[in-house]
This record gives sequence, structure tokens and C-alpha cells, in this order.
Amino acid sequence: MAGTLAACGSSGGGQQSGDSKTVTLVSHDSWAASKDVIAAFEKQSGYKVRVLKDGDAGQAVNKAILTKDNPQGDVFFGVDNTLLSRALDNGLFQSYEAKGSDLILPEYRVDQDKHRVTPIDTGDICVNYDKKYFADRKLAPPRSLHDLVKPAYKDLLVTENASSSSPGLGFLLGTVAEYGDDGWEGYWMKLKANGVKVVDGWEQAYNEEFSGSSSGKKAKGDRPLVVSYASSPPAEVLYADPKPTAAPTGVAEGTCFRQVEYAGLLSNAENTKGGKALLDFLISKRFQDDMPLNMFVYPVREGAQVPPEFVKYGPQAKDPETMAPAKIADHRDQWVKSWTSLVLK
Repeated sequence: MAGTLAACGSSGGGQQSGDSKTVTLVSHDSWAASKDVIAAFEKQSGYKVRVLKDGDAGQAVNKAILTKDNPQGDVFFGVDNTLLSRALDNGLFQSYEAKGSDLILPEYRVDQDKHRVTPIDTGDICVNYDKKYFADRKLAPPRSLHDLVKPAYKDLLVTENASSSSPGLGFLLGTVAEYGDDGWEGYWMKLKANGVKVVDGWEQAYNEEFSGSSSGKKAKGDRPLVVSYASSPPAEVLYADPKPTAAPTGVAEGTCFRQVEYAGLLSNAENTKGGKALLDFLISKRFQDDMPLNMFVYPVREGAQVPPEFVKYGPQAKDPETMAPAKIADHRDQWVKSWTSLVLK
């Protein structure tokens, strides 16, 4: 949701990545960190941070897998629980137990026998709504997945492609968790009949199609419902000038799916020492405290600070849909294939 404030590069691999004084982080487009926090790491470690952004999380993971033998960088950040098994099964990461891993909250830990990935943040994928749109029409916003297929909400929802977008996939998995193996396809048939619009990724859905976001308003977006995050409303408040007293967008709490993002040392990283230092830093208190207001996600480290704006405008969902990683691994590709056939054709 925000541009990176770290040193950035545009080309992959090459001499710069192999330079022992440079450590390259490959990520999705939503990576962001405060300049002073990155500067503190660079001063303490002696490494210059280079950031390479590679599109939506789904696209970035796919590209990292395709280039794993000659990776674009040393550390990959942004693979989440919906795509984790694909990365691990393809040998994307090498083992490294980051310093401070014992302070990561137990519910977010995975791969404890091999330590190929380190949990960095968590958040909830949820449908957001444009408060003004619904207030103007004296229409109650949807509260649940079931509401989204009602005639009152026809042609109002935009979501992301589940085959290329992390939030799009998370939303699909949330519907599978809610309606089960036998019911999710029927639900999507109803959603399609009710005019759901599918676009490639989050940036397009939220910043171009959604009428409730500041960017969407400028782009004349006409969809008042969008698949985004529970932390999107605080972003709308914090980036506004002047800041409103209330968030212009809300969250349909009965539509949420819990997401966890991980980072790992790439299998063929040129600067493994620098990569390990960077992973240690990503779960340090300094970075974890800084992260929420830059990437609008929740920290996973014990004792890390949650900004008051999150508590007020974007609290975590009380009862989000979840799914065991093993089930995602076993069925994800078939679900996405079925979804594509059902929704896009």
C-alpha cells in the first residue's frame, strides 16, 4: 500500500547482488520501511539494502520459483500461508533459524523442523466497503460472505484473480473454509451471477476500481466493495490530508481470512551472510514496531507495538476463516483451476 523507502534497484541478479556489502531483498509491491530503520540496520550490519519489487505477491512468488537457480536476490519477503507450500515444495529457501525466532508468537510459527521460513507479519483479507456509498443509499453494507450474493449488492464487488493475486487467493480460500468442498463452487456461481468483477491484482482492485479509497475516487472507481485488508481503513485515515475523524471505509467482518507472511533465505543466494543478518533484523523489535504503519500489517513478535490507529480503525477480525497449511497444499492448485474455469470463462 505504500512505496518503499529503502534503497531500490530495478534489475535482478548481477554484480550488485553478489557484492558482499550489498544484501538484496526481493518482495512484492507492498514492501515499505522507514528510512531511519533501514539506515539503522545498514549502520549496524555494514550491508547496504537493495530492494527489488516484483508485482503482486502471487506473481513475485512465481517469478522467484522460476529464477531460483539464479535468484534475483538473497532474501525473499512476502510469501504467505496461501502460497507457502508451493515455495517450499519447489526448494525456494534454504534453512536458517533467525535470531529472535523464539520471540515469535507460537500461533504463527511453521516449518519448525527445517526453519526454511521466518514469520514476519499477519493480517486479515476482508471485504472493505465505501461508507458514503451505502449511507447515501440508506443501504446497510454487507457483513458476511452470504450477504455478498444478495440482489442488493449486485455489481458492487471487485476482487482479485485467485491465480495471480495473494488477496484474491485468500478470499477464495475463505469461501472454501466457509462453504466446504461441496459448497464453495455453488457460492461462486451465485457471486458471478451477482456481478462480481475480477481484476489481476490488489493495486488495480483497490486503487482503480474501489470507490471508497482515495486513489479509487481519483480514478472514478465505481465498485463500493473490494477484497482488501482489515488494516486498509487505517491507511485511508493516515494518508489523508486533512485526516478525517472517522475512516471513510469499513470492513465486513464476516468475510475475513487470516494471512501470515514469511521471509526466507533464497536457496542460491550469493550473499548468505548478509541475508541472515537481514532476516534477523526483520524480526527485531525495531523493525516489528516500525512495520505496521508502513505496510499496514500486524507484527508477529511478542511485545511489538500495535499502533492506536489500528486498534481504532482496523482491529484484527475476531473470528476469521483459517485453513491448515497441509489442506491448502493438497488442494490449492485444483481449487484455483476450478475457480478459473468457473469464474473467468
